[in-house]
Amino acid sequence: MTTRRRFLGSVAMATGIVAGFTGATLPARAAGLDEIETGAPGSRPVPAPEVVVRPGDPRYAELSTRGHNTRFVSTADEIWLVHCPAQVEKAVNQAIRGNQRITVRGGGHCFDGLVGDPQYRLLVDTSEMNAVTFDPWMNAFAVESGATLGHVYKTLYEGWGVTLPGGVCPEVGVGGHVSGGGYGPLSRRYGLSVDHLYAVEVVVAGANGLARTVVATSRPDDPHRDLWWAHTGAGGGQFGIVTKYWFRTPGATGRPGSLLPKPPATVRKAIVAWPWAQMQEANFTRLVMNHGAWHAANSSVSSPYATMHSSLQISPWFVGTINLDVTLDATRGDAQSLLDGYVAALSAGVGVQPTVTVKDLGWVEAATTPTLGYGQYSRHKSMGGYMRKPYTAAQVAQMYRAMSDPEHWGIGLIYLAAYGGKINTVSSSATAVAQRDSILKFWYSCNWEFPGQDEAEVQWVRDLHHAIHADTGGFPVPGAQTDGLYINYPDVDTQDPSVNTTGVPWSTLYHKGNYPRLQRVKKTYDPNDVFRHALSVKPA
Repeated sequence: MTTRRRFLGSVAMATGIVAGFTGATLPARAAGLDEIETGAPGSRPVPAPEVVVRPGDPRYAELSTRGHNTRFVSTADEIWLVHCPAQVEKAVNQAIRGNQRITVRGGGHCFDGLVGDPQYRLLVDTSEMNAVTFDPWMNAFAVESGATLGHVYKTLYEGWGVTLPGGVCPEVGVGGHVSGGGYGPLSRRYGLSVDHLYAVEVVVAGANGLARTVVATSRPDDPHRDLWWAHTGAGGGQFGIVTKYWFRTPGATGRPGSLLPKPPATVRKAIVAWPWAQMQEANFTRLVMNHGAWHAANSSVSSPYATMHSSLQISPWFVGTINLDVTLDATRGDAQSLLDGYVAALSAGVGVQPTVTVKDLGWVEAATTPTLGYGQYSRHKSMGGYMRKPYTAAQVAQMYRAMSDPEHWGIGLIYLAAYGGKINTVSSSATAVAQRDSILKFWYSCNWEFPGQDEAEVQWVRDLHHAIHADTGGFPVPGAQTDGLYINYPDVDTQDPSVNTTGVPWSTLYHKGNYPRLQRVKKTYDPNDVFRHALSVKPA
């Protein structure tokens, strides 16, 4: 047990700190008023041919196991490595003709079985489509859907001095991240990724059973505007296959370097660690309650803390510490005083002294620092959503019970991320992200090693969120305190009436009042439901 405890503790310690970090009038084609003719002469360089890998090919084992969660491993008959929309169309047409269930993978970071489920017989892998360029025709930055966040951050900053407010894990692919909304360390300051989305290129499947590529923009006169809107937070893999995004901040004009936000040249990273060994329930409760109260008071866009991001990461007792990961704009003259004030507010009355480690990093280094993985503890279950108000003392007591349990050795995590600021200045219908007045985003997760542990560890996560959200039936239903779930933290349990006993359908938990409009978009662009998974929008 000593060896197992030491190893588990080291893995959990490493993985507990998961945070890192002119609009000219266009011609009709550029504005998305036409479907594009993929492969048209002169429209783009000649791409490499698609690569189709099948079982028995020595490449299949590696390609089929690229997913983040090894509970779900692809058994597709074919894995298509594609390089352009025309190849995606070819894959989709074959899937339709052959009645093959089709799915798409970019970075491979889907937390649940929406991509790796055995029902999918054809897997389209877009990871080779990873170019990041400035498109003068669209007057926007073009990002292919297989690019990773780290590649996007580095290329945008080194080329033009700009960035996209996206997630903390640089290995994550933009295809799914952006279509689900996209948030991260700069979101309190600049909003969500989709708040800067100008256009999207999507391979869709028509009622005639044929694939075609459509460019949809945010322009009010674009007949495909609803397809753009559906890709501003509804989640990926359900309206078609995204092959490219274009980003430009609404209202931005001028040269490329003025069309997206500029990140701070230097960021201050701080890890604040409270030792578990000194944490009794009263200390723990005070810390988490302080954290919630502070965010309730400091989530306005006008707060000086709008330039700061943090995540309180509550790992199990055997990890040794409860960590607060903080990222600030180090170019501000008051950066250290802001950090000191934040740490003092969270520590007030806790009675346990934290250690604080501070380091300044250049933007690219901070944004592209690799995420520490879980190693062989790669089987996973999670769910996450939105807090409009802080947790109550009774809810915090349930967190303490779960994370201090001496009999549980799965690598659990309660992750409470700063939210609000600029995010909350956008209306709930302007994009497909309906949750626009929250102060925190939460994520409850667990990782473990062996298939034989699946049932117990999946149940542990279910028990955790049922205990914390007992007053609303075990899920954070939209209401006074909570505001539903985040589609990029998918939980297929919401579809199961034996687990989701709230009486609130999964579609409301994720999309609230935006769901009927999403259904209309689905009916228009995927009427035969070619692109579907457990949490996909159903056609109207």
